[in-house]
Amino acid sequence: MDKIRTRPWDSADHLKTEDDMADYFEACLQEGGDDPAFIAHALGVIARARGMSQVARDAGLSREGLYKALSHDGNPSFGTILKVIKALGLQLHGSKAHA
Repeated sequence: MDKIRTRPWDSADHLKTEDDMADYFEACLQEGGDDPAFIAHALGVIARARGMSQVARDAGLSREGLYKALSHDGNPSFGTILKVIKALGLQLHGSKAHA
């Protein structure tokens, strides 16, 4: 029997357009909006799809600082999250929570 070869899934490989990135971010906010690490990871995925170096420059961060802030061990400030969201061309918006 032949072995099945798999490769790790990377959502960044599938975020090709601005709309893809915005839809992914919106889905992540709905799915894990109360989990800051989940949201930071989602922003990291989008940043990798767009290009970490450019996102870091646009956010006023070093590339290494951006990687660290959005890593599983990172604990970015809310200000950093807002800078990254803006650098990605996204918006954070609120709506009434569903009970």
